[in-house]
Amino acid sequence: MRIATFNVQNLRLREDAGAPHFDGARDKIMPLSKLSAEARALDAADRALTARLIADANADVLALQEVFDQRTLDAFHDAHLAPLGARYPHRICLPGNDGRRHVALMSRLPLEGVQSHAALSYAAAGLTPPEGAEASAPVFRRDCLAAICGGVQLYVVHFKAPADPMSLAVVRREACAVRTLIERRFADPAAAFWLILGDVNVNDVPSGHVLDVLTADFAHDLAAALPAPDRWTYFNAGSSSYARPDRMLASPALAARCRALEVRREGISRAAEAHAGPRLAGVGPIRPRASDHALLLVDIDRPAAG
Repeated sequence: MRIATFNVQNLRLREDAGAPHFDGARDKIMPLSKLSAEARALDAADRALTARLIADANADVLALQEVFDQRTLDAFHDAHLAPLGARYPHRICLPGNDGRRHVALMSRLPLEGVQSHAALSYAAAGLTPPEGAEASAPVFRRDCLAAICGGVQLYVVHFKAPADPMSLAVVRREACAVRTLIERRFADPAAAFWLILGDVNVNDVPSGHVLDVLTADFAHDLAAALPAPDRWTYFNAGSSSYARPDRMLASPALAARCRALEVRREGISRAAEAHAGPRLAGVGPIRPRASDHALLLVDIDRPAAG
């Protein structure tokens, strides 16, 4: 079974004079009335590249971050993926705690036990809230979307961006809450088949320590086998900087079944010179691009369902 995760950078469907328009791989949201014909074409080129990268990955199940809603997910699948032969009949994008950036799953295999944890509070997770937050407030900035696929329990996350020490405290609690969910679900987490995947929004240096509750003695970081310079998954064109916010963290039992993690950067801007490999046809110096993130994938020897 092949599992992938991909932050698609603000995938949103809007109506443009009665016609569907998918926002491109960009952070700034512009009123459609102010988009030039060139900007519209650039958005379309971005999303064609997003679809091509996903289709080329050929994953059985794909976790996505920064999808606006279920309607966007379904429309993108039907308009962009299905024509490439990348058909995913099982798709889910539930409302989370961010007004426009939600997590999602697409799968060729049935998704069982689908559960949002957007409403999970600090109190319900057994956590002390960070300074200024109420115990009744949600732990997750977006959600932790759980589902079973092919005998693997998946936890799809997109943690808060760590802009300051206070937000790092939020990220740490999000990580703690994911561990709590796993420990409540499995009597012996090390022997179970589970995978945390998505955008944790922290880099190895200097803020990677906030994930220690997951990585120090609990889960295996599947990128750890790669040389450190080959682990980056994100390129910020504005600052020409690289980071590793995207992770796949597997239980010890599942990690033993995993083959080498792949980081697919073919859709990242050509300005990211650290990637010396091929690019998809049409990728530009900054845009068009599939996303500012790479796609991660891993092949596993599929556990028996149950």
